[in-house]
Amino acid sequence: MKRNKLVSASLATVMMMSTLLACSSGGGNGSADAPETPAKTDTGGAATDSPAAEEPLKLSLYYPDNATLPFKDDWLLITEIEKRYNVDLTFEVIPIADYATKVSLSLNTGTNVPDIILNQTTKGENGSLALNGALVPISDYADWTPNFNARVEAFGLKEAVSELTLKDGKLYYLPSLFDKPFYDGGLILRQDFLEKHGFADPKTFDDLYAVLKKYKEENPDSYPLTILAGPRVLYRMTMPSYGISVGKNGASGTNTLSWDYENKTYFPGAISEEYREYMKYLAKLYAEGLIDPEMAEPIDGDKWAQKLATGASMASYAYYDQIGGVEAAAAEEGFNLQMYPPLQGPAGAHHQPKSSTGSGILFPKKTAERADFERIVRTIDEIFFSEEGALLASAGVEGVSYTKEGDTMKYPDDIVNSPNGTYKEMQLRYGLGADPLQLVWMNAREMTKYDENYLNINKTVAAMDTAIQPIPPSPMFDDMTAEEAGSLQTPLADTFEIWNDAFLTGKKSLDTDWEQYVTEMKNLQIERFAQLYNDNLR
Repeated sequence: MKRNKLVSASLATVMMMSTLLACSSGGGNGSADAPETPAKTDTGGAATDSPAAEEPLKLSLYYPDNATLPFKDDWLLITEIEKRYNVDLTFEVIPIADYATKVSLSLNTGTNVPDIILNQTTKGENGSLALNGALVPISDYADWTPNFNARVEAFGLKEAVSELTLKDGKLYYLPSLFDKPFYDGGLILRQDFLEKHGFADPKTFDDLYAVLKKYKEENPDSYPLTILAGPRVLYRMTMPSYGISVGKNGASGTNTLSWDYENKTYFPGAISEEYREYMKYLAKLYAEGLIDPEMAEPIDGDKWAQKLATGASMASYAYYDQIGGVEAAAAEEGFNLQMYPPLQGPAGAHHQPKSSTGSGILFPKKTAERADFERIVRTIDEIFFSEEGALLASAGVEGVSYTKEGDTMKYPDDIVNSPNGTYKEMQLRYGLGADPLQLVWMNAREMTKYDENYLNINKTVAAMDTAIQPIPPSPMFDDMTAEEAGSLQTPLADTFEIWNDAFLTGKKSLDTDWEQYVTEMKNLQIERFAQLYNDNLR
């Protein structure tokens, strides 16, 4: 088998069974402009006799690279996909911080467009691009995605998926599917430090402040709270407790709007008093040297782990599977990290919003122009949504990365005993559980990769009232409205990022400079932006 090629990125710059077919404008069998389904098909990766008898299907893909899980073109998952499904994959690997920009540039200009774009939705600008013809309405080809359709049915997600359709009633991406959400990351800190000083487990942000303050007193050269990857991880995990979710990883995908869960409306979160209160807390941490000043730039996984392992920091917002690696690297006797449920803020104790659907696969319009488009869609459906493909993406190859004793999954001793923990080691070594490449998430299967402590944490979080809120709804924009919203979103987002950094670092005051900031955002029509979203809710 020919190994996949890795292209380095240079940045200049779906069931949907009857329900979705009904809401798609005649898609599937009933659409006048939908392709006829050939009489000779199978449930495999092609509509011809045998995939193995054909030349490998060549596909180019955009892939978002995360510093905590660096992409490897020889991962077991990738090589096994190529072998099983007779494909030749070429990945263009793009730093995750630049990914949305790269996707936008490619779709807007029509240059350097891959066959497949991973890890995307049609929120925000992508919705406008879809309605303007840059993306394939994949619901028009529902007959070609039998595995996806079956998975949507099995998980009871017909309604959730239909809510992803745009104004024209069509679905423009194949989302990842979850049978139930789980708490995979949050506040992680030194449990041994709490016990040494008689601190109870932190429940509020004031509790966290007290712990950080004490650590700073004992370790003056430290920055107690460090950040994994960049501030986006911290923001998306903590903002909801203040009633907002804004920025690059904001739950709405708008960057500057937030969802009022009680009143079920959007509001300009970026200029709200909730946001101001949140930033006052973080600015205080920054001013007192309690938060890592390097947070403005991405901190890779190794550097992040070193900060914690050496005592330069004692807390972070990160993922449970990373605890083992840090503990193994720590020299201090008794070093013990623990993850905690979400902290209580002014709006309650909430974690980042999650959904039963997530980022998935976009098909650029250029892909539909290929003569083998049907084969592409059927193969992608098989790779990502079939039971074989879903098991492969999660657990890998039986006899290599796992074995089974009856219905029980067993992982090799060197994986289970890895200081990284089972889940993270399988990611790093094999690419298993890498978000862009795993689109079916079954809670019971994923939990086999974790220890009893993690299971207990998840039980605690599950018992909390709305600890994990749903993702805000997407508006039903027509193409003109989507275009207007898209034109407002970018300058608002750019301006917000500049001011947010200034507020955090103290370059701008949340007291004396606040009105100037609000005025600037209003001049950029943030209120009009919110109105567009509210006027077009389903």
